[in-house]
Amino acid sequence: MLELRKVSRSFGGLTAVRVVDLQVEAGEIVGLIGPNGAGKTTLFNLITGTFRPNSGTILFEGADITGLSPHERCKHGIARTFQLVRPFPNLSLLDNVAVGSVYGRRPAPSRRAAEAAARETLGMLGLLDRAQRPARTLTLVDRKRLELARALATHPKLLLLDELLAGLNPSEVLAAMDMVRRIRDSGVTIIMVEHLVKALFGVSDRVAVLSAGEKICEGTPELVAQDARVVDAYLGTDHSETTRPIALA
Repeated sequence: MLELRKVSRSFGGLTAVRVVDLQVEAGEIVGLIGPNGAGKTTLFNLITGTFRPNSGTILFEGADITGLSPHERCKHGIARTFQLVRPFPNLSLLDNVAVGSVYGRRPAPSRRAAEAAARETLGMLGLLDRAQRPARTLTLVDRKRLELARALATHPKLLLLDELLAGLNPSEVLAAMDMVRRIRDSGVTIIMVEHLVKALFGVSDRVAVLSAGEKICEGTPELVAQDARVVDAYLGTDHSETTRPIALA
């Protein structure tokens, strides 16, 4: 579905992403980990079109999208959430999500159709009973759900999740992991950036590791946890507790 071929991006004298190759198959959940400053968010920005690579090629469903803008990529089926959740605070949850439905579909639906789709998405994420409330009234966990609903309203084929689990308590983490699985099972391919490694390992089919802008390892969670380069660059030698996957019921 998604293929990055030798993608690089520099900012002045700093190389944030260096000659990265990555393939994501339809139906996968792929985790992306690495220390702060490793290039994870920059890679997301390259995939979604916020930045363009200095070199390399990005393919989506076989088509070269390297030169497409973010809104063009959205209409092709690529959506993302952000680490800092910023809904329209004075709009209702329904209107926040309906905006995503209008923005991502081609052709744009009518207002009635957009609101119907928004209600369906809010219902899937357990927010339908608050559909008419302004977004500013939500707790952190519900703001994250709303952010996810806004992305899903664009009807993505590929969804990029940037630290969805940050700030959540253990029960909320389990609920979010289950939600990610259900989204994948509905036909959406997922790439996740996450620092809560044991949760990421519990939900991912494969994991790629970045360090200093380079991909240093890729494979199953079990393989990645045992890789000496990953242990040295990110996990540390005493990582058995932090990398033991959280199991879903």
